[in-house]
Amino acid sequence: MNDARISDVGKAELTHRRWRIIKDRLFGGTMAFGGVAVIAALLTIFLYLLWVVAPLFMPASITTLSSFQSDVKPAHLSLNEHGDLAFLVAPDGHFRFVDAADGKVRKSGALLPAGTSLQAGLTGYRTHGPLALGLADGRVLLVQSAYRSTFINNQRGVDPSLSYPLGKTPLTMLPKGGQLRALTAATDGTTFTLAAVSTEGDLVMAHAAPATGLVLDPESAELETTVTPIERLAGDTAHVLVNNDQQQIFTVSSSGSVSFFDIRDKSAPRRVETVQVVGPDMQVTDARLLAGGHSLLIGDSTGRISQWFPVRDPANNLRLTRVRQFTALNGAISQIEPEYYRKAFAAMDAGGTLGLFHTTSERTLLVEQTGLTGARALAYSPRAEHLMAFGEAGDLRRWQANNHHPEVSWHSLWEKVWYEGRSGPEFIWQSSSASSDFEPKFSLTPLVFGTIKAAFYALFFAIPLAICGAIYTAYFMHPRMRAVVKPSIEIMAALPTVILGFLAGLWLAPLIESHLMGVLAATVLLPLSVVLASALFSLLPVRVQGWLPPGRETLLIIPLLSLVLWGVMEISQPLEQLWFGGNLPRWLTQEFGITYDQRNSLVVGIAMGFAVIPNIFSISEDAVFAVPRQLTTGSLALGATPWQTLSRVVLLTASPGIFSGVMIGLGRAVGETMIVLMSTGNTPVMDLSIFQGFRALSANIAVEMPESELNSTHYRVLFLAALVLFLTTFVFNTVAEVVRQRLRRRYGNL
Repeated sequence: MNDARISDVGKAELTHRRWRIIKDRLFGGTMAFGGVAVIAALLTIFLYLLWVVAPLFMPASITTLSSFQSDVKPAHLSLNEHGDLAFLVAPDGHFRFVDAADGKVRKSGALLPAGTSLQAGLTGYRTHGPLALGLADGRVLLVQSAYRSTFINNQRGVDPSLSYPLGKTPLTMLPKGGQLRALTAATDGTTFTLAAVSTEGDLVMAHAAPATGLVLDPESAELETTVTPIERLAGDTAHVLVNNDQQQIFTVSSSGSVSFFDIRDKSAPRRVETVQVVGPDMQVTDARLLAGGHSLLIGDSTGRISQWFPVRDPANNLRLTRVRQFTALNGAISQIEPEYYRKAFAAMDAGGTLGLFHTTSERTLLVEQTGLTGARALAYSPRAEHLMAFGEAGDLRRWQANNHHPEVSWHSLWEKVWYEGRSGPEFIWQSSSASSDFEPKFSLTPLVFGTIKAAFYALFFAIPLAICGAIYTAYFMHPRMRAVVKPSIEIMAALPTVILGFLAGLWLAPLIESHLMGVLAATVLLPLSVVLASALFSLLPVRVQGWLPPGRETLLIIPLLSLVLWGVMEISQPLEQLWFGGNLPRWLTQEFGITYDQRNSLVVGIAMGFAVIPNIFSISEDAVFAVPRQLTTGSLALGATPWQTLSRVVLLTASPGIFSGVMIGLGRAVGETMIVLMSTGNTPVMDLSIFQGFRALSANIAVEMPESELNSTHYRVLFLAALVLFLTTFVFNTVAEVVRQRLRRRYGNL
């Protein structure tokens, strides 16, 4: 009977052990699967971000689409928007619209009136510029090509046409008998400005504007045209250019002398300056205006292309300044062709080498030998997807250009960039503007700076409060009081950050601005009041101190801190009125040049600090509380004071946990979005001032991602910002884990 019972007990124990082993293995497998799944999810996120970002750094390429012989050596060549129709103007003044694929003529005819011949034919700013045709008798005719899309049987077609913005009667710009050497035109769609240089060197400007009001169709309007002689130029002027806003004229001589004229007052143009843009033994071989019309591209006989634009000097005068230079081509530059909308351009040298460049990113995107020597014409389609060139052997060749993100480079993302209209190189993030001539600026440096600044001020506020509070709660506070305080602080972590951001932006920021004196005074008086109150409490008789059980002294500090805070806020405005004219922020600006933004780093530091404190406090408190009791009692038994025990035993043992709490708080601060978004001005500036705002990576992604175009450069750069944020937090967490493990090995045996 007893043997049977023993046998039953043994079977039950064996079954229990088997189930326990199964549960242990199941739990271990589940934990392993969860860990692998987390790693796989992180790796998937990383690879997806990398997949979206990778096209930003792909090199440009070209693919030959068509090549055919042309019996016309065009004085002008341009492409339509889709790059499938070319517009050619022959030296005799006849035009052709031809299929870019095979050269089949779609439409042709004569541009010039009977009895006239072509002298000079150049285009100005291509985005808005008509074709300016110079006649042998010194007159000028403006011609504008247009392309209307047609759809017949669901097949897209193109119907090309020509218009004459100033009428079919040529405009007289030079005295009778004068001949043109250089000519250009620019328009904004309503007004027109033409500039010409005669063979004698006379610079002449013509301006045409509607007689009354704003007329959108100049062909049906009565235009008043005035011709203004400017001055006689010395040297062999080869190029004259007018920018798209019709405020500046540039003349370029073959020897490299560039004259810069201000024509904002059309009745009184004036020369601003003349500069030499090439060396003494060099020649200017081509000159064009970059998209936007603010920069001048100069190609020379040594294969160099330099970018120049007006920069204001310390006296606020405009000076034409060389900003950057490209030296990838070896032979003399034969043709330069800017893109219509981006700050990129193509160039060919005399040997047939084609180069694609982007000015702002300072990237040489492509250098490729085409075999098309002696290029006489080079044309981009408006979308910059097709490129066509004409060689001296009569070849017309068309390429497809794969060049989607030329604006991005290490230089444009992380280094100072000299943008048009700026006085020098700067870090700027500005992704959009209302201007059609706007150039996106994608510097991530101010965003990374803002992220670090936000994390620094948040941790500067949170770490002392969180760690000191954790030490006191775990080591000194009464157990019953700890049971209330610790959960109360931890529950703060569940507070939505959007609520903190809302309160910070709409309540805290105005409060700090109106009581700035009190806030600054509180940062000094609150710690001093605690120290002073503690010293006074220690001087009280032991009998009085015993009224409160040990570990509950904090109850006396709460009303004291509330009283001090109330007092400094009450006297803040009277003191500002007495010492700072009633407005401390304005006084700081006037006396020290310190700009005060209402939503600034101080507001973010306080608001984000409250969001970070629960994480740091909870982990640090657990680490301090988990220090074995025998270590503290042994230290006290050997004669150490409680503070000596805390500093030399408890903190060293708990240091891995405290460090982990700080690093988790740092990761939370770096990735915080809503508080930064709602409590700062979101201005991407680089200023260490606590009274200035900033823009963080996370907030920038949240603000701009909804408005970015899919797969655009802006869209991919935002993903790059997310990748940078991802890698930053990953590096921080990795370093934190390495340091924590070393601290554990060093102090784990105490």
